[in-house]
Amino acid sequence: MIKIIDTSKVTDFTVFAREDEKKNEEIEKTVEEIIANVRANGDKALYEYCEKFDRCSLSSLAVSEDEIQEAFDATNDYFIETLKEAKENIAEFHKRQVRNNFVITKEDGIVLGQKITAVEKAGLYVPGGTAAYPSTVLMDAVPAKIAGVKEIVMVTPPSPEGKINPAILTAAKIAGVTKIFKIGGAQAVAALAYGTESVPKVDKIVGPGNIFVATAKKQVYGKVSIDMIAGPSEILVIAEPDCDPSCVAADLLSQAEHDKMASAVLITTEMSFAEKVSDEIERQLKLLPREEIARASIENNGKIFIVDSIKTAVKLSNEIAPEHLEVCVDNPFEILPEITNAGSIFLGKNVPEALGDYFAGPNHTLPTSGTARFSSPLSVDDFIKKTSFIYYSADALQKAHERIEDFANREGLQAHGKSIGIRFNKF
Repeated sequence: MIKIIDTSKVTDFTVFAREDEKKNEEIEKTVEEIIANVRANGDKALYEYCEKFDRCSLSSLAVSEDEIQEAFDATNDYFIETLKEAKENIAEFHKRQVRNNFVITKEDGIVLGQKITAVEKAGLYVPGGTAAYPSTVLMDAVPAKIAGVKEIVMVTPPSPEGKINPAILTAAKIAGVTKIFKIGGAQAVAALAYGTESVPKVDKIVGPGNIFVATAKKQVYGKVSIDMIAGPSEILVIAEPDCDPSCVAADLLSQAEHDKMASAVLITTEMSFAEKVSDEIERQLKLLPREEIARASIENNGKIFIVDSIKTAVKLSNEIAPEHLEVCVDNPFEILPEITNAGSIFLGKNVPEALGDYFAGPNHTLPTSGTARFSSPLSVDDFIKKTSFIYYSADALQKAHERIEDFANREGLQAHGKSIGIRFNKF
């Protein structure tokens, strides 16, 4: 059963923020060894890990064009059209994020500016374990294409037969992925970070994965950039008591089925409604193919908080800073300005989180574990670099040089000052 917590006498909601994931030293060490092996032995290590972890023997790590086309041809037209429509929705949203170069021209020959350049190669990690996610392919590849990334390299684990889920390959073809490799886990992250005989080294790695993938991304950060270190999936629902309890329960379970560590939280104002939702969760759990996973999530991490008002619910939600926040109230836009910490916000009673996962357009790769307090969803910005440039004429430098030299000397960096003064025969 899901836990129901009455917070009517609580004034400090920080105690309900999700605890940080504890560092697992054994996993850290295992991932460190995998990365070292891939760096030292390249493709040989990847083939060995494929046999060990994926239980398959491959003749090639790369997915061929024939395999991609075969998967596309085997996919029914209805789903292909769905993928294309979702891609257009994602593209329409993310095109609004494109940054432009700018130039500031001042008097006396001063030119300042910023130029935007896409990273040259991006690596996309797409999970393929207990579930396959073609939606992740679209969410990661479309912003990269819009940013102008020249080479998009996707990695995803194969089945024991050495196959990739056809829906993933179809989504990759539609999204414009450049290369695809049959590798997963920490070894795939290592290959993208350092390169092997087959896998090109990339500049940034994005995409969700299990604890080994997340740990590997953390360990290679600095050699390459990463989007974020994603933890287990989360949903928080703020619901008025007149909501349909079956819909609220279904929305909570939509994230609980991801994995046993996922978190599903409801905040409402009436105990009777909380009990109805709890009963609905139990009823619907028994109908789910992934009941074992969802039940573990609900029993270990699921909570229903009873608060005195929707305003208090928002305050508690801001402390938790959830990955997904559903605001199931009649006038959600009145509440929107008060929400400060959430990865993505779903406004109203007709907007289940799954709408954002697959179709609406905003990105579904979101900050977890409370990091929505300071970080953002995956976007076009994740695939670009901002570079500033400066031009001063001789006259412009002449006017500023004494102030710059003085500034440098006050910091004790005389060589900095001399690099300015020498242009005016001071040394």
